Amino acid sequence: MTAPRTLVGGAVLATAALALTGMSAPTGTPATAAVPAATVDAPVPPDEAFDKVTIDRTPGEPIDLAVLPDNRVLHTTRSGEVRLHDPETNLTTLAAQVPVYLHDEEGLQSVAIDPDFEENSWVYLYYSPELDTPADDPATPGINEGDAPLTGTPEEFAAFDGYIQLSRFKMVGDEIDLDTEEQIMRVPGSRGICCHVGGDIVFDDEGNLYLSTGDDTNPFESDGFIPIDERPERNPAFDAQRTSLNTNDLRGKVLRITPTDGGGYTIPEGNMFAPGTDLTRPEIYVMGLRNPFRIELDRATGQLFIGDYSPDSRTADPERGPAGTGRWMAVEEPANYGWPICISSTQGYVDYDFETETSGEPFDCADPTNTSVHNTGLTELPPITDAEIEYQFGNSAAFPELGRGGIGPMAGPVYDGEAILKRDRTQGRPPVAWPAAFAGKPLLGEWTRDWIKMITLSDDGDEVTAIDDVLDGLVFDNPMDMEFGPDGALYVLEYGDGYFAQNPDAQLSRFDYIGTGPSANHSPEPVIETDVSTGDSPLTVQFDGSGTTDADGDRLRYAWDFDSDGRIDSREMSPTHTYEADGRYRATLVVTDSGGRNRGKRASTYVDIAVGGQAPEVTFVAPVEGDTFEFGDTVEFQVEVTDDAEVDCNRVQVTYIVGHNQHGHPITTASGCSGSITTSVPEGHDPETDDMTGVFVASYTDEGSEGVPPQTGTAQVVLTPVG
Repeated sequence: MTAPRTLVGGAVLATAALALTGMSAPTGTPATAAVPAATVDAPVPPDEAFDKVTIDRTPGEPIDLAVLPDNRVLHTTRSGEVRLHDPETNLTTLAAQVPVYLHDEEGLQSVAIDPDFEENSWVYLYYSPELDTPADDPATPGINEGDAPLTGTPEEFAAFDGYIQLSRFKMVGDEIDLDTEEQIMRVPGSRGICCHVGGDIVFDDEGNLYLSTGDDTNPFESDGFIPIDERPERNPAFDAQRTSLNTNDLRGKVLRITPTDGGGYTIPEGNMFAPGTDLTRPEIYVMGLRNPFRIELDRATGQLFIGDYSPDSRTADPERGPAGTGRWMAVEEPANYGWPICISSTQGYVDYDFETETSGEPFDCADPTNTSVHNTGLTELPPITDAEIEYQFGNSAAFPELGRGGIGPMAGPVYDGEAILKRDRTQGRPPVAWPAAFAGKPLLGEWTRDWIKMITLSDDGDEVTAIDDVLDGLVFDNPMDMEFGPDGALYVLEYGDGYFAQNPDAQLSRFDYIGTGPSANHSPEPVIETDVSTGDSPLTVQFDGSGTTDADGDRLRYAWDFDSDGRIDSREMSPTHTYEADGRYRATLVVTDSGGRNRGKRASTYVDIAVGGQAPEVTFVAPVEGDTFEFGDTVEFQVEVTDDAEVDCNRVQVTYIVGHNQHGHPITTASGCSGSITTSVPEGHDPETDDMTGVFVASYTDEGSEGVPPQTGTAQVVLTPVG
């Protein structure tokens, strides 16, 4: 059970207090944390002392973010976009378009900046290169050549061998120069089949890079329990023992390396296996992970925090093992967390023979081994370490604060508090730095439950003593990633409810601390409406900002930039502008309030205007919204595209997604205006109780024309399973 609440860690803040007064810290007390002095019982301010500011309401399919030292924000989409928001100009622009391979969950996974970014301008990306991986041929609508075979021969499987690339690139001005790429590492991948290929990047104070990698294993034919299918004709992607539990494989791990000039890396001391150890990879720092989608690191203490996703079974089965369990770890040294055979040092899954469909004995978590035919590493494994937090779909007796629901833990950052020391010197802008009550505490996000919590650890960092709500009255809609910026505000990328697309509630947002009382000032909430957003040139557009609101009722000032050139074009609330030349324009509205007794705050939004080129309109002729099906059915699809140029059906892509509690797993992508997709059977799920759906998403990107870049149209239908 959790201990009584301690809202502020005494040791960290006491050290900071000494630092501020010029005194020396006692022997054995870490003196690296730079948070302002505060008392141990400093209260967490109420929710109304914070302000949520939307930075980008149309972030694409949001995947990851990185805040630059000047508070510019990079944020990515799975399709390869790296976007940049500049708080000075309030413009959101495209910093890079990375060519990526897209199938199931592949694409652009992570973005991070170098610890010395101000000196070297390095930006790190973890992405799936296009390579020559087989793709669907629209000329054969009954066959999807882009899907890896589920059964076959090693030669057939080898055609889908690929990798995910970790590289760094120079950022020049507001753009990432893709020609400056330095390749650091390649993580192998089994393409053409789902799932768990994500990754996250963090750095420690010594410049070491930590990269999390998923188990790259299909979980949908294991009854919701562990995928350990070793049948000789089976695609190895159904066996997580080949990756997570393999000491000679980089997947299902957290890797720890030191990038070197010109590309490549060296191995720092202190990883799990020393270089040269037989049947091991020296890059491995943590192993036995399923889907560590988000990791974070406390540079003051060196602790690494990992959120590891859960299997799908909602109930335990004595013949198969425990119910799905999410885990959060606070890591101080190399560790093995046991996936896929154990969830802790005392609780294991049951060995299962997929050939005979019979259960064996539970795995021995006190003496773990990997005897899979796909294992290329050691048979005898490091001991299994327990996670600090384990929780399942129902209420947790140990951690009731987590509630109940889906399982999608996202490791969050630790607030170092440095911004509080300079909050009154933020270039004339109102202070937004969070208060000291949050300093030194790691955050934990729950992607499926729409919340963020604050974790208090014991002095030795080995035990969770408290879990507290963070801004429970504000909205975190599927928090995908979060970082504290140099300004001390919390930046959050929200995925929204939906399936591998830009969802209606998706956004990049910033949570400011504004205090309470007369001086507290909320940001305005700008809204743009237009009478038209596309048409032939010259195109006259009536813009309307009258829907903008301000929670404090302050007087508002409007500034319009119709073409993202950084110059103000109008200060009217509802201006008219004529676009003379063809092109795609981004019209940005910046609204500043009068601020009352505080300095004025501003916020922005934008709308895209297409001149001289119509965005494609995509419609499903079949199937249609609400159609029923049974998992395993072959669904015939027909897509209609309307565009101002000749439609090329080869450019139509239709993706099938297993929908599950408002999120989903993309299983396959077919090409063509018509064809068929055989839906997979998500074993271990009850379509009625698990909120299962079959989701089909169609997209079409035209070729563009002179002066008009390519444009994309999408459509989505959700099918209801029966039987």
